[in-house]
Amino acid sequence: MFSIYRTEAGYTIEKDSSCVLAGDFCLDTLFTSEDPLKYTEIQYGLGQSCELPSGAFLAPISSQEVWAAGVTYYRSRDARMEESESSGGDRFYDMVYDAERPELFFKATANRSRGHLDKVCIRSDSSWDVPEPELTLAINSSGKVFGYTVGNDMSSRSIEGENPLYLPQAKVYRGSCALGPCLVVGSGPGKEAMISVKISRSGEVVFSGNTEVSQIKRSFDELAEFLFRDNEFPNGALLMTGTGVVPDSDFTLSSGDLISISIDGIGTLENEVE
Repeated sequence: MFSIYRTEAGYTIEKDSSCVLAGDFCLDTLFTSEDPLKYTEIQYGLGQSCELPSGAFLAPISSQEVWAAGVTYYRSRDARMEESESSGGDRFYDMVYDAERPELFFKATANRSRGHLDKVCIRSDSSWDVPEPELTLAINSSGKVFGYTVGNDMSSRSIEGENPLYLPQAKVYRGSCALGPCLVVGSGPGKEAMISVKISRSGEVVFSGNTEVSQIKRSFDELAEFLFRDNEFPNGALLMTGTGVVPDSDFTLSSGDLISISIDGIGTLENEVE
């Protein structure tokens, strides 16, 4: 298993606590490779020994699109139904949870994505905003899941709740997505791996929660297959797999909040709200 960190100086690849600076590594080549693990092994072997840099990391994304799956956890189903009850849209979320076809939507491009210790954003026209901690899949151009990272699907619940057709505005905007701190290539988190989130405000924890990967309703291969069905991703894609941790309806993010999302086997992604 390899962990790939994207830094201002280039790509650092970590294996068994040993790191190399991989000068010839290319993220787009990784995502278009038929064997991403083999490509990473070769680049690791060609790299120069180094120390893992401290501090901020860039998001592990280049030419890829970020997509997201919704209502893949029962808790997410309940939250979506709650926020959209007044608009009459709650029944759609109940239906999609049990449907054969998953909810999939476009989330971000590289320029809308933020890395570890960068700032994420909340919309100026939203009154109810939350982070959504999500295990995120790296999928190559052939539709094969080969890697994993931590994702934060920032969401404007007041906008989505007003009308389900407003979903793109609630989900896609400047700084609405965070990824990192690294991209893990190889075996992913097991079913018992924990996904945890903590939100701090002025040094005090104001929300925390966790769930297990096993609570995801759909398999990773199933989600990837639906995403690539009758679609083209010549540079691969990143796919957020949904959230099972949603703050109660009386909570909303504020500027200056610190969001910390951890997934066993990957690491911790931290972002301050702008």
